[in-house]
Amino acid sequence: MYPLGFLPFFSSLVPEWGAVGAAVVIPILVLALWFYAILTRSSSTHADDVPVQLPGSSLSHILPFFHRRFDFINQGFHLAGQAIYQFTLLRTPVIVLSGEAARRDFFQAKDLDLTAGFKFLSGAIPMMPGVTSDLEARRIALIHKRLVSTQTTDRLARLLPQILEDSRRMLDSWGFSGTVDPFERLPELIFQTTVRSLAFTEIADDRAAVQRLKELYDVLDTATTPATVLLPWLPGPSAVRRLLATKRIYDIISTALDARMAGGVARDDTPQMLIDAGDERMIIIGFIMGLLVAGARATGTTASWLITFLSGDSHWRAKAAEEVRQLIAKHAAEHAPSTSAPPHMAEDRSGASPHLRGHGAHVASPSSPSSPPPPTGLSSLSATLAAIPLGAWEAETPTLDALIRETLRVAEPHIAMRQYLPPSAPDGEKGAGPLHLGGKLVPPGAYVMYPFSDVHLSSEVYKDPWRWDPGRPEMNLKAPYAYVGMGAGSTVCLGKRLATLELKLITALFVLGFDELRAVDAHGAPLAALPRPNWNDILTCKPAAGSCFVRFGRTDATTAAGAGATPTLSTAA
Repeated sequence: MYPLGFLPFFSSLVPEWGAVGAAVVIPILVLALWFYAILTRSSSTHADDVPVQLPGSSLSHILPFFHRRFDFINQGFHLAGQAIYQFTLLRTPVIVLSGEAARRDFFQAKDLDLTAGFKFLSGAIPMMPGVTSDLEARRIALIHKRLVSTQTTDRLARLLPQILEDSRRMLDSWGFSGTVDPFERLPELIFQTTVRSLAFTEIADDRAAVQRLKELYDVLDTATTPATVLLPWLPGPSAVRRLLATKRIYDIISTALDARMAGGVARDDTPQMLIDAGDERMIIIGFIMGLLVAGARATGTTASWLITFLSGDSHWRAKAAEEVRQLIAKHAAEHAPSTSAPPHMAEDRSGASPHLRGHGAHVASPSSPSSPPPPTGLSSLSATLAAIPLGAWEAETPTLDALIRETLRVAEPHIAMRQYLPPSAPDGEKGAGPLHLGGKLVPPGAYVMYPFSDVHLSSEVYKDPWRWDPGRPEMNLKAPYAYVGMGAGSTVCLGKRLATLELKLITALFVLGFDELRAVDAHGAPLAALPRPNWNDILTCKPAAGSCFVRFGRTDATTAAGAGATPTLSTAA
């Protein structure tokens, strides 16, 4: 590309043979000098408060950072020999933090820009200038305000039965019994409920449109490479795929918006709220494009592992079921049919290995006499759960809260990413100085990372940290920021209330709607131990492909079949 541009210029100055040589040699020379500058770049200061530089060239950091980030970060602490270090991606400094002091400073610091940090260090959201990226601070603040408005008590109360019905419909499509890959099927379910919660009703009601959107967002994930993040201007194959997928997502959402505006029929959904508020077209489209992937990806990962952990632990599955039955007894008894409780609630029929039971490996106790039997069949169960008020789901489910909290601790491979962007000082005044985190210097413009594994997988904070145990006493620690699931300090996840509700409703459907829920291998044999979450997979935390499946069986065949389920094996895709 460059020689063709230089050739006419040089041809006007020198003979043709010289112009051709110059057009080829000079760009190569410039590129070589650029790489040399990157390879030989080193920190020019050795002050005590400057983070130690990670050994190796900038180019050697790129592939492990993007492909095995968890291992790269941990190896960096080992090589640096300190709790805080820095490395470079091309010529961009990145500072990695660990330890209680740095964690506290990080979550309390001002002027650490989340959007800028995530855009540079992740690149896993659809980038469209003026729609999902390069937004003014005013527009970003408006989007955050609107996200909070989508989670008011009234709005979530109206969404609750819709989330349950979408979930019921998706589970019905699995059939009455079979084996599924939870890391494929649960994200599909969560994507559907997230579309219902944040996008147009017309899209949420169209199965094909939801599936198409899911496929396009999956393209964004697979087409995100080091080159598309660090060199977004380079028109490589992956960049073109990302561009086309982003454009097609935009087209689907903008078409739905145009149809809504042209039809003039108001619907009770989130886009209508934005339309009624008079928000700009680009704000509405950007809100949906950006938050769909952010919400569905993180919540889908948590749901996948939560159901997987429950499929390997009959004790906690029974505790969760008992808690939901108590909710029904208190708030929706008139909706519960008078049938006997499923056998698996009276005795342990899971067949799970003792290794999978974890903490509290004992036979589940029978249902208490005051508990009504759970509804049989997903349709009846969904209607009964919908009768439980939102306040009860949020305030009267300590067991479900513990399940979600522990799953986030063990299987949410999040790394908080920020860029230090202090506000510009007025003319004649001194600008903001460097920031110190954990006693180390962070210059303006530098990127900062805090891996949640530093505290969530720390053996100094959590005993046997890789073990999933919702009853562990460490979860009640009062130490500052000992738990940072869904954020901490001034940057708590703005979609936390919606995500938590989705997870609770789906868990309730599973623990009462399935008589069998068992972790198995690819051949259907019960697993001796569940796989460990893969923190190197920074988007989904999936284990090795084919290492874990969930065998399920619905509580009542007759009711399920009557609801439209097909009583055949539903195998993993």
